[in-house]
Amino acid sequence: MEVIIRQEQKDDFESVFQLIEKAFEKEEYSDHKEQFLVERLRKSEIFIPELSLVAEIDGKIAGHILFTKLEIVNELDTFECLALAPVSVLPEFQGKGVGAKLILEGHNVAEKLGYKSVVLLGHENYYPKFGYERCSKYNIKMPFDVPAENCMVIPLTKDGLKKVYGNVVYPDIFFQ
Repeated sequence: MEVIIRQEQKDDFESVFQLIEKAFEKEEYSDHKEQFLVERLRKSEIFIPELSLVAEIDGKIAGHILFTKLEIVNELDTFECLALAPVSVLPEFQGKGVGAKLILEGHNVAEKLGYKSVVLLGHENYYPKFGYERCSKYNIKMPFDVPAENCMVIPLTKDGLKKVYGNVVYPDIFFQ
């Protein structure tokens, strides 16, 4: 199975909407509105077109990932960071490495664009295999009341989280 990862195009929007809807349809810890979040994020100032990626298999979009801008703020400084939200794979392609390819290529593109770290809320058993660690290790706090094991961060460069600590500030668009 050949998986092609490429930047999402406008022509992909409807397919990606349906894909996200199907991918999260049976997710227990989902509000089942991720597809609407992606639509809002695309229209916002935190959207980075190069970091909205799709996975194609035999000409069909089987997966999507989106990284957007956010900040980590403390009493002294503000650090630019990325949010990974969401990563979506059609049910029939889940467990076949599509999500992994999207995550790894997203990290690669983000690093090339100069980003140093990524924050996410996600499954505690899935993301650590890509190098994600608990935010608490870096004294980074999420603005949500969720279990610590689901709040994760990864440095994309050697010192990507050096001296970075504080509160993750998600733009308001995430909460509309």
